[in-house]
Amino acid sequence: MRREHIRAPGRTRPGARTDAAEGARKGRSSTNKPERAGAPGHRPAPGRTAPRRPPPHRAVRVPQSAAGPGRGRKKRWSAGVAPGNTRRVLVTISTTGGAGRPATDLGFLLHKHPGRHQSFTVSGGTAHVFYPEADERRCTAALLLEVDPVGLVRRAARGGRNGAARPAPGHQAGALAQYVNDRPYAASSLLAVALGQVFRTALRGVCDARPEPARQPLPLRIAVPALPSHGGAELVHRLFEPLGWRVTAEPVALDPHFPEWGDSRYVRLELEDDGATLAEALRQVYVLLPVLDGAKHYWVTPEEVDKLLRAGEGWLSRHPEQRLITGRYLHRRAALTREALERLELARLAEADDAEPEELDNAVPEEPEEPEGPEGLEGPERPEGPEERPVPLAERRRETILATLRELGAERVLDLGCGSGQLLRLLAGDHRFREVVGVDVSVRALRLAARRLRLDRMPERQRDRVRLLQGALTYTDSRLRGYDAAVLCEVIEHVDLPRLPALEYAVFGHARPAAVVVTTPNAEYNVRWDTLPAGTFRHSDHRFEWDRARFRQWAETTARRYGYRAEIRPVGPEDPEVGPPTQLALFRAAAAGADGEREQHREQHRGQQTRPERHRRGEQEAGA
Repeated sequence: MRREHIRAPGRTRPGARTDAAEGARKGRSSTNKPERAGAPGHRPAPGRTAPRRPPPHRAVRVPQSAAGPGRGRKKRWSAGVAPGNTRRVLVTISTTGGAGRPATDLGFLLHKHPGRHQSFTVSGGTAHVFYPEADERRCTAALLLEVDPVGLVRRAARGGRNGAARPAPGHQAGALAQYVNDRPYAASSLLAVALGQVFRTALRGVCDARPEPARQPLPLRIAVPALPSHGGAELVHRLFEPLGWRVTAEPVALDPHFPEWGDSRYVRLELEDDGATLAEALRQVYVLLPVLDGAKHYWVTPEEVDKLLRAGEGWLSRHPEQRLITGRYLHRRAALTREALERLELARLAEADDAEPEELDNAVPEEPEEPEGPEGLEGPERPEGPEERPVPLAERRRETILATLRELGAERVLDLGCGSGQLLRLLAGDHRFREVVGVDVSVRALRLAARRLRLDRMPERQRDRVRLLQGALTYTDSRLRGYDAAVLCEVIEHVDLPRLPALEYAVFGHARPAAVVVTTPNAEYNVRWDTLPAGTFRHSDHRFEWDRARFRQWAETTARRYGYRAEIRPVGPEDPEVGPPTQLALFRAAAAGADGEREQHREQHRGQQTRPERHRRGEQEAGA
């Protein structure tokens, strides 16, 4: 049986010379390796021929009108690149000039001279920056990416982190997708990475030559001729319009010659805005390009969370599509997405609570470096002088609690719901408190508290004063009985209302410390937070937030039920209309009395304690 030669698209007939072979015969190379700007054309060493290149592979069909730029190009962008082996992806950034501000300031802000063509080697190929137009009235900068699809696959095969994501072993469709894809034709994470590398300084908003324009909003227009959008034009509007952009997202037909085929998943994107700085615009595009594409060409590692939060600073925490953006940017990696969302929520809370993220009471952030030894427990000193920063509300809250405990003369103190141990650290640093116990249901939070307290490096005598226990506050625990005072700092609002009576009995009815200090947000004060939408809570985990009247009613009812006297105090600056931002209730145990009522509630709640006693006693001390 005679074997027929079948030519695949892009292949030559048997026996015919290829471009590579012809180049080798004439002593020059036609390989697809990008060269540095200004480097001479690559020539093989004497006596050696150019390496044989694999035949070009067929790429997916991309709408003809969506393919990269080609008109008006007057120069060959890379001296050693053979035509047809690479494809070009483009994004343009335009601005107009105004009084005292020529449009060519864009070159200063991008740190790229309008009179020069510059080339950069990036992970996806070669990036070129040039200016199709540049005068005082209008200036346009273009970033053109020449993608090397074969080079991407080779780097992935060698295990390079910047290569294409490798498919699962034996996944034939995934292996084929490394060659048959739209990367050389449409904007994707390749273009986003090139944007971040080439305009790295501009993304940070740094420009020593023009510092004022770098901080001021500019009239900007950003265009991407071919943008894949898994969600169509509607998703493009959902992502960009909340940021203030005027969006034009025109779907591109699969083939203009066959309109009955319908639209492709690609859009021709134009963004216009007068209220964003160049740095803000670049960071938003940097994040949202791979989000719309829904894929990344490199491995997604925990470092991507930091990149996302840096680029999303100032806008991502308030975006209505925050979850979609985070999940797609991190390639739907559940653990990384969860971490990013928690840190975004922490940033929003810090802004609402007028505190640094690491100072939030109900968070478990990374720990800052502190002086070693017991002196580290005292915490950093505040700057003195007229430029002293305002005291954050979280710090005021802890100081008020400490002052209240000192007023009571308490020596043995419980911190119930201690979280990452910010209050514990202050209690352990004050030697008036000879025993300090932190309790939390989260083992991870207790580990962070142990790290914050530096229990492993604390002197033995001081270490004996501090204990960390794991346990739920809605269950009785005999280890918590007999203390001088217990603190519930921003805890009760995290408990479901039907479960709140169980917490009340476990603390006031069973543990029965001599005094209890409870703090909780004042819901009336929420209107004073500009960044807090109306009708929402200060924390996404809050089950409720009470106004002053409701909190007073709860405190007086609980005190009467369990034989305490309640006193309400403000925390933070008191507003004449809405009161303080935080409200504090101080419960002091009353003399003998109301025993019958307490016993009745004890019997009522004893049936609710379904947790086996042996399991409760078997809980391990996290600090051990």
